[in-house]
Amino acid sequence: MTERQPAEGKREKDRPWLMRTYAGHSTAEASNELYRRNLAKGQTGLSVAFDLPTQTGYDSDHILARGEVGRVGVPVAHLGDMRRLFQDIPLEQMNTSMTINATAMWLLALYQVVAEEQGADITKLQGTTQNDIVKEYLSRGTHVFPPGPSLRLTTDMIAYTVSHIPKWNPINICSYHLQEAGATPVQEIAYAMSTAIAVLDAVRDSGQVPQEKFGDVVARISFFVNAGVRFIEEMCKMRAFGRIWDQVTRERYGIENPKQRRFRYGVQVNSLGLTEAQPENNVQRIVLEMLAVTLSKDARARAVQLPAWNEALGLPRPWDQQWSLRIQQVLAHESDLLEYEDIFEGSHVIEAKVEKLVEESLAEIERIQEMGGAMAAVESGYLKSQLVSSHAERRARIESGQEKIIGVNIFETTEPNPLTADLDTAIQTVDPAVEARVIAGLEHWRDTRYQPPFNHPRPCKALDRLKEAAKGTDNLMEATLECARAGVTTGEWAGALREVFGEFRAPTGVSSAPVAVPAEEGSALSLVRRKVQLTADDLGVGKLRFLVGKPGLDGHSNGAEQIAVRARDAGFEVVYQGIRLTPEQIVDAALAEDVHAVGLSILSGSHAQLVPDVLERLRVAGATDIPVIAGGIIPNGDADQLRAAGVAAVFTPKDFDITGIIGRIADEIRKANKLDPLEVPA
Repeated sequence: MTERQPAEGKREKDRPWLMRTYAGHSTAEASNELYRRNLAKGQTGLSVAFDLPTQTGYDSDHILARGEVGRVGVPVAHLGDMRRLFQDIPLEQMNTSMTINATAMWLLALYQVVAEEQGADITKLQGTTQNDIVKEYLSRGTHVFPPGPSLRLTTDMIAYTVSHIPKWNPINICSYHLQEAGATPVQEIAYAMSTAIAVLDAVRDSGQVPQEKFGDVVARISFFVNAGVRFIEEMCKMRAFGRIWDQVTRERYGIENPKQRRFRYGVQVNSLGLTEAQPENNVQRIVLEMLAVTLSKDARARAVQLPAWNEALGLPRPWDQQWSLRIQQVLAHESDLLEYEDIFEGSHVIEAKVEKLVEESLAEIERIQEMGGAMAAVESGYLKSQLVSSHAERRARIESGQEKIIGVNIFETTEPNPLTADLDTAIQTVDPAVEARVIAGLEHWRDTRYQPPFNHPRPCKALDRLKEAAKGTDNLMEATLECARAGVTTGEWAGALREVFGEFRAPTGVSSAPVAVPAEEGSALSLVRRKVQLTADDLGVGKLRFLVGKPGLDGHSNGAEQIAVRARDAGFEVVYQGIRLTPEQIVDAALAEDVHAVGLSILSGSHAQLVPDVLERLRVAGATDIPVIAGGIIPNGDADQLRAAGVAAVFTPKDFDITGIIGRIADEIRKANKLDPLEVPA
């Protein structure tokens, strides 16, 4: 047989992008086993998911960590955990992405020390720390410190890596989470670019990097981008991103080398669009979304990680993650995608769309700069309120049927789904006993870290040095490395900085969000408004009061914010204090504000522990007439248990009709107060 010759127009295939799976759960040992299995299946990089206590700077035994340990990622509390996480994985040969922001410096320090213990040359370490704190204030909620100190941590880390770990990407500026929070393509581009400008300005102004090396800083800035199902628009968005980045780095920072100006991005395709209803449809959504960031050679992602088909139901199993990896591998190795130059070059349709996105994005970037930049726009609440408004408008389009989602608001009839016939086995569950084991291990570490075989020095001196550095202007990375080598824990490191920097509660954006759903006479919202007002009249109060609570560390507040906004528009007085509250704080607020209902939103899986705690505290306080509503990613079995414990109603992502949910809350208030049902449809 003769060797197959490339067809006319073809050329040598491009190298595929880095293929990753976002993974980590339970314990460092369990996650290490999962990583080694994924690498054996052909995954070409690691993407580490950390649990919420690790992301927010708490040890596993902190009160706020209860119910969150090992649920959405792996707990890493100290150097011993990091050693076990990467045992038998040679870090010098690995490309590791770590989704970590507020505590990014700490996790990179642990990673570097483990690499040194393996005998690695740290100048060869490759990977990325997410380290974008701005989007935490806006969408993900794992921020710890105020904007100023947070930007300093990012700046110090960038300056350190450029000098000591030159192949490392010290920041991954994330537009991904902005889209999840409702951003339009223009907002996604503009807010991410404004964040990049704030970071680069801070590094430049810090004086830690000489001007002749500033091109190296720009070259190591990477982006983490979302790709939704409107894949033509999303591909144009990526081309617009590249053009704007090239312009900003050339004109604002004088970077002449085109290689240093290249827009480098990784992607996880959209999780916002994954549905609990007919979840098998998520597979084709994921494929379409991946095409947006791979089809176009000139705007192709450097790394791709795909969610699994069942992530709207709960934690994916290894088999589900393998399916998503195989989707990437089929596209890269079976199709002819990588054999051609950019197939969209010269398209007048694409060019017109890209130009429009560039023009509108630059205008929004300029608007933000006039406010004083991204940090000022965070502190003023402008960025958050814009996102809440955009998200409310999107939800309204879905509810009205203007934006169609297959299986949710159109084509809802379905055959029985064999993939979800047994929901208990269709997702991975974390053993509730894991938390106790992790806490026991943490206590053992604290008791024995000074002893053989590790003989870590006492941490007090390292923590004192960290606090002194934080009070001054020294780069914080060296003091952080000293803490890592001294066996300091995640909570101790963050606690020391909390003492110096304080903490920050970000604006919620709820009060300033405009009305997104019309309430004309006869509309669904007007009927619910009437029900709410009649119930208030029957109870002899001016307005019904509704507390929306986010217990635990889950910072994904989009759903809670949309409920709060719609309840406000339906006539409720809404009490919403933002994220990261203990059950005790929520109950105290409910009693102090004399509310008529409490809504709890949890997407991290900690509902099984935290919701019953709120119920019990209300019972002890004699407030059993306050109905509790739960919402989030809650499997059917858990929902049954919550209702049995006394929860009035449970809502999950399949319940997209927010106005209907508000009407149901009014019904539950009437029932709890022994009022007759109203003959008002909702």
